Amino acid sequence: MQLVFSDAQYWEDFLPLTFTRPVAEMRCGILTFSERWQKILENNDISYFTEDYLQQKFKIPEDVESLFLVTNFLPTEGVIQQIKDLKQGEALVYEDELIAAKINMKGFSLNQIEKMTDIKEELVFFKKPTDLFTYNDKAIDFDFELITKGRVSQELSATNGFLGDKKDLFIEEGAQIEFSTLNTKSGKIYIGKNAEVMEGCNLRGPIALCEDSKFNMGAKIYGATTIGPHSKVGGEVSNIIIFGYTNKGHDGFVGNSVIGEWCNLGADTNSSNLKNNYGNVKLWNYRTKAFEDTGLQFAGLIMGDHSKTAINTQLNTGTVIGIASNIFKEGFPPNHVENFSWGGLKDDERFKLDKAYEVAERAMARRKVPLTDEDKAILKHIFDAY
Repeated sequence: MQLVFSDAQYWEDFLPLTFTRPVAEMRCGILTFSERWQKILENNDISYFTEDYLQQKFKIPEDVESLFLVTNFLPTEGVIQQIKDLKQGEALVYEDELIAAKINMKGFSLNQIEKMTDIKEELVFFKKPTDLFTYNDKAIDFDFELITKGRVSQELSATNGFLGDKKDLFIEEGAQIEFSTLNTKSGKIYIGKNAEVMEGCNLRGPIALCEDSKFNMGAKIYGATTIGPHSKVGGEVSNIIIFGYTNKGHDGFVGNSVIGEWCNLGADTNSSNLKNNYGNVKLWNYRTKAFEDTGLQFAGLIMGDHSKTAINTQLNTGTVIGIASNIFKEGFPPNHVENFSWGGLKDDERFKLDKAYEVAERAMARRKVPLTDEDKAILKHIFDAY
């Protein structure tokens, strides 16, 4: 049966991270929301109900019987069973929002739903960018169990120091870890296929280092941190998520942050995650077009895809950076850097679209990933519309 992953009302709330992807393609824990539900339901026949300009890249649903699903939550065993037991025309509702329904996508309408059942259990729901790092520890725990159950980890080399219980460490085939320390007393540690932890690193869980990614020499990694595939991280990080294909390879601190794909943080880039007055951090909200109180004392950087910082860049607490922005001028950039900024300051000229394509092609070619016509169309829409 076709799975239809819906953005519901959440797409705009996750900007700038969702400018270039549906909600289901964001990463939190070890997996993306899409990958998680495919594993839970043992089904990879997927499509997306998302913004029109994203649908050329992300498959439109076919007109067939489908399981319509909002993906941005962690289900309990009970809720998973409720979803599997849904019959045609039935739906599940959580806090007055529809999150799952068995319907036919031909002539899609909520009028097809004949029976709605309220979910009584409390769920971990992700509704905004800061929720991704706030609940990342819970997502890592969930994914660790989902991925490793019934499997045997590779052995940890004797050159390393280890604290905790070995059942909370899982090392995939091809991963390399030497002369580092790993501490699972504070949370689980997952090391993905062909990932590398270079000498002198200190890891304090919960941590997920995904496939083909690296912790550079001497890195200090505090949980709950997720580094998506094909990324490099050095220096010091704490409670961050990198979706993938991104480098923060050098010294500098980033904490309580979410960074997209194809980003690069220059050497000694630092992002503050705590205000001097210990007050709540405000973040730019694309829906209200204003800075909104997060209710959090710790919040650092939210960065969209293809954005870059120069060496020695200093970012204020609660900075939001759009798509394909280039930050290289002296001083602190504003707390909201617009899409395609050339320089990072307010009223700077825009990064030309053809140049953005060129840089993206070069960066992606290094990982043997092509910049497709669909990718270019998405970037052009963002350039023109936002």
